[in-house]
Amino acid sequence: MLVRASPSALKEGRWYEYLIRFALGGAATMFAGWVASRFGPLVGGLFLAMPAIFCASATLIETHEARRKREAGVRGERRGKQAAALDAAGAALGGVGLVVFAVVFAASVERSPVAAFVFASAAWLSASIAAWWLRHKLRSARNLAANSRAVG
Repeated sequence: MLVRASPSALKEGRWYEYLIRFALGGAATMFAGWVASRFGPLVGGLFLAMPAIFCASATLIETHEARRKREAGVRGERRGKQAAALDAAGAALGGVGLVVFAVVFAASVERSPVAAFVFASAAWLSASIAAWWLRHKLRSARNLAANSRAVG
């Protein structure tokens, strides 16, 4: 599976779906700011790090995939749920990279904030790619084992 950007996918959305995404993302950010002002930046940062628009994004992905299948003349509920599940897996892998970023940044920010950001960004990229690669290899091995059981 090749990871790529698809700007044409923006045409599939409706204006109110984008409004929902921005509103939920803004609300999550405001909530994180409130938590930070009430409980300090360490706790607030944890809330800001949450996927602010994941819920809206997952439901919109499911809706778009199901609609695309219905327009093709088939039921699309299962395909929509699978697409949303794939998005959730990507968010989880991104979360792994985010944790690695936070650990590296926190460990090195006192020496040099700029260097800490550069190293933490490189660590995030490496961890995210490694997590994706590991998930891909584990799924391939699981599929291979399932196929060999079905044949044998």
